[in-house]
Amino acid sequence: MCWSLKELIAPEPVQKQSVVAWGRAGSGGEEGTKLPDPSDGVQPIVGNQKNPRDFDDKLGTPPGLRTGGEMANPVPSACCVVLAAVVVVYAQRHSQQDSHIQYERVGADVTMKCGSMDWDAAVTWTANGTDIDDSHLNGSYLILKNVDLTQSGQYSCYEGSSWHLKYQTYLRVGVPPKEPVLMCRSNNYPKGFYCSWHLPSPTYIPNSFNISVIHGTREMVCEKDIFPKNRCHIRYLQLFSTVKYKVTLTVTNALGKNSTTLTFDEFAIVKPDPPESVVAKPVPNNPRRLEVSWQNPSSWPDPESFPLKFFLRYRPLILDQWQHVELSDGTSHTITDAYAGKEYIIQVAAKDNDIGTWSDWSVAVHATPWTEEPKHLTTEVQITETTSTSTSSFMPPPTTKICDKGAGVGSGAVAVCWTAGLVLAAYGVLFI
Repeated sequence: MCWSLKELIAPEPVQKQSVVAWGRAGSGGEEGTKLPDPSDGVQPIVGNQKNPRDFDDKLGTPPGLRTGGEMANPVPSACCVVLAAVVVVYAQRHSQQDSHIQYERVGADVTMKCGSMDWDAAVTWTANGTDIDDSHLNGSYLILKNVDLTQSGQYSCYEGSSWHLKYQTYLRVGVPPKEPVLMCRSNNYPKGFYCSWHLPSPTYIPNSFNISVIHGTREMVCEKDIFPKNRCHIRYLQLFSTVKYKVTLTVTNALGKNSTTLTFDEFAIVKPDPPESVVAKPVPNNPRRLEVSWQNPSSWPDPESFPLKFFLRYRPLILDQWQHVELSDGTSHTITDAYAGKEYIIQVAAKDNDIGTWSDWSVAVHATPWTEEPKHLTTEVQITETTSTSTSSFMPPPTTKICDKGAGVGSGAVAVCWTAGLVLAAYGVLFI
């Protein structure tokens, strides 16, 4: 019977009958003799009379696990240890039984055998935990035709009636690598250069890369970067060398491998990073000028010994054609031919004065030349219009009829007509 961990650490005290030997102190008398007389100077010697801490101190027992001199029965403890070891070993073997990773090309036909099971054995196959239809089986073999990427996953084979796992594999479907793309560049000349690489298309399975750098007959060390992982640095051991560098990159995966090689001179790969902190702003009271400034790229280590020259381009947003200015020194320039009031886009590139190629363009900045703020004035025309609108006279509408000749006949009608005319005339005079 195995004890629990708590019982093994802190067993209950065992009731034991102390063994008593009678005799004189230090004499080791015999067991079972008559009771002594205290007057004879005889005292009992008890076997458990020692301090319980002495036992723990000898064993080096931690304070929290003091036994008090009592030891648990070693037989059940040993049984538990052996049994636990057997269980662990069985679990490891069971989980690893015939389990591995299988790589196959896209479009291939794949056959999987159920471990050591016979061809005619009754088995069940699963893919990612889902039963596979028997139409894909040939006896106990699993047949997959023209596999694609969606069929990657874990495949397991179980014995028919007992459902014991007999075989397990993880299928990875992918393709061999194509020729890698390799690029080498020195953006911190004269310290060294770096090489970076990538694949033109994914393989869908793990790839490993190996790069070698040879200068003449000497192989150089390419220190790999932590990030990004597909890049490494080489330090120049000899400046202004005319011997070419040869860099070979090989990519390998479980389905094949490929490689590419670059050969170049030291000067040919020098390419600075773009200028930094580009700023463009208008010049006060100058409607056609823009002041542009920038800084050397921070990765360029020695601009005093290896100075850079710059290339400035600018254009208004309304046009597609760029204007260019090449500057042999300095980190600023004033544009003097800008269109007044038009927004401009501006970029700068850098290059070593003597070797290499131009950098990429800097981040684009926008600026608009200075413009005079319009003044708000009241004109004489506005004053005249305001006066004329405030003074007006009454004018009858052009369709108004004061008297209709055909409205009536006789003196009564004529009198009414005249009366109406006089009233309207008097009313109009009031508004003149």
